[in-house]
Order: sequence, then structure tokens, then C-alpha cells
Amino acid sequence: MQSFHERDEAAPPFPVAAYRFDQKNEMFKRSLWDEKMRSHGKRFYEDVVYQKRPGYQKLDYAFRNATWNVEWGFGFGVSRSNSGLYSWDHIPAKMSRFIETGTPVRESPESMSRIVKQVARFLGADLVGICQVHPNWIYSHEFNTITREHYPIETPEGCQNAIVMALEMDYESLRTSPSGVAGAATGLGYSRMAFLANLLAAFIRGIGYQAIPAGNDTALSIPLAMAAGLGEWSRMGLLITEKYGPRVRLCKVLTDLPLRHDVYRPFGVVEFCKVCQKCATACPSQAIPHGDMTSEGPNVSSHSGIRKWYVNAEKCFAFWAKNRMDCTSCIQVCPFNKPPGIAHDVVRGIIRRTPVFNRPFVWMDKALGYDRPYPADRFWKAT
Repeated sequence: MQSFHERDEAAPPFPVAAYRFDQKNEMFKRSLWDEKMRSHGKRFYEDVVYQKRPGYQKLDYAFRNATWNVEWGFGFGVSRSNSGLYSWDHIPAKMSRFIETGTPVRESPESMSRIVKQVARFLGADLVGICQVHPNWIYSHEFNTITREHYPIETPEGCQNAIVMALEMDYESLRTSPSGVAGAATGLGYSRMAFLANLLAAFIRGIGYQAIPAGNDTALSIPLAMAAGLGEWSRMGLLITEKYGPRVRLCKVLTDLPLRHDVYRPFGVVEFCKVCQKCATACPSQAIPHGDMTSEGPNVSSHSGIRKWYVNAEKCFAFWAKNRMDCTSCIQVCPFNKPPGIAHDVVRGIIRRTPVFNRPFVWMDKALGYDRPYPADRFWKAT
């Protein structure tokens, strides 16, 4: 792969780790091979224990699992790369006839970027940006959860541009975290990711270029999204977008299609996170740090080497196993997790321009009850 510094543009305006992360060490993968985490993986993925309390009944599990069905059955983005809806080289015969006919569509990078973004939004993207791919954002190795194989991963030559897309998750259901209703918002995000990335990749192939659709596989989504101008990193380790906060799921398409790149657009998140700490307080596992940023994470699931906040993935997943349900409580309490509205937009604008009011805004958020969870049965009782 060509060196980032050999290309036309400068390095990203935020730190990049000096090495590629091995996907085998990602926590969900570790639950399949690491003896330290395997019991948690079995409890979370295999043990089925319905409860009487709202959010954990059979109804809730069926709802949560239904939203994951496209990803689990056809997407495979959490399982392995170049497979299912995220396949790079498995092109349907009907599509191949069109791809192999005629010369590639020639437009300027500026014009093609506008076209690609228009297509992405039509297909369901709530946010879309474009960036150059730093080599260290590609995983060094993949861990295939289906075959349990561990092998190096390289993307096809020339695919140095990324179209990064964010999909909004439902605000109301996420407020019931860590219940099955909140888990359904996450699952639907993953199923929509597979649908969106697959269709956009098909469009790019149809105009004569390579396209690599990816969900959680292949490459790191958060730094790509930052470089594409979609948001900033945060204390909770998730991307914070200006419009939806952390309430998004990310997918991307890597391509050799010439495109105009967007720029990193910070809007005050890091400074706000320094004083807020609501996610760290609300985290059921206390996996999110309260203190200052560090350069080393707590375990091998951390992509260490740059100064930031590192979530303890072992503590986080241990709670998921105990709860037998995924958790999005950090998203639920985040002050940036608000639906668009005049008052919320004004606050975001002030945070972007000055950190002076950050502490009062944190106090106001709590006083207005935005961090209070909803009971899960509220979803089922809605008319």
C-alpha cells in the first residue's frame, strides 16, 4: 500500500497511532478465543435467560434479534470482511454485465463527490463525508468469527478514498438502555449499515471503479469519520456528530474513484468532555475513565499510542455479559444526544465557539432530566 505521506495531501490534523490494530484484539473477537473473556462471550451470545422485568422478556429479545437479522443473516460485517453484503469481489452476474461494458464515467473529483453524496443520502445515509485513507486505519489482521481463522488483511491496490456514512439511531428507544428495546435501535443500525454500504458500492462499481463496502470490518470507522468531517472523538470512545451526538452507526466504502476530500471539523466536543464526565458516571461497569487523557489503554483491546481517553473494553463487555443485553447508557446520557431543535442547536453553536459555558450546560442537562432513562415498557405502551 502506498505511504500516506507519498500522496498529495498532508497527514490528518489529529493524532494517528503508529501501527495498525489487529482485529483479533477487538473485544467481541476476544470473547471467542481469549480464555479470560470466553465465559463472558458464552453468557452474552449463547445463554438465553428471559426475565419478567420490562426490557428483558421474550418479546424484547425477539424485537432486538429481528433488527439484527439483515446483519446476522446477510451482512456479516461483524463476522468477517469481503463476505455477504460487504463482499468486495462477489458481484452478481446481472451487475457484472453492466460493469464490464463501456468505459468508466469521467467526472471531476468535485462533481463526482457531489454525485456520490447525493446517492448515499438517497440510499439512507443521514450524514456522509469523504476522506483519504491513512494506512494505519486498515486492520493489520482479521479474525474471522465463522472459521476462527486469523490472517493479514490488505485492501485492493488504489482504494485510498473512503466514503463514510452515519446512520441515526432512534432517540426514544435508546433512552431505555440497557434494555432489549435500546438494543433494537443498535441492531437496526447494523442492518441498515449493510444495506447502505452494499448499494453504494454497487453504484460505484456500476460507473467503473473498485468499491469495498465495510461495516465494523476492514478498517477503523471512527478516525475515518473524523477525517471525513462527520465529528469528533470523545471520552466514551465513540464518534460525536454535531447533529446526532453519539447516536449513530458508521459504515464506509473504500474506493479508487477520484473524489474531493472533506476536512476534519471539530466543534468543541473534546473540551466539553473534559468537564462533563456524565458518561463515565453513568457507565454501569465504570469502564469509561473519569480522569485525564493518557497514551496507553488498559488492555490489548485498546489501540494505544496516542493521547486520548481509553475505554476499558473488558469491564464494558463483562457488564454486557452480566446484563445479557448490549448497553448504550453512555450514549443515552451524553448531552450531545439530542434530537435536532432550535434550543439544542443554539447550545451546540455556543459550544462550538467557546468552552466558557460548558459547565453550566452540563448542569442544565441534568436539571432538565435528559439523562434519566425511560422504562422499557413505555415503548410497548405507545399508541
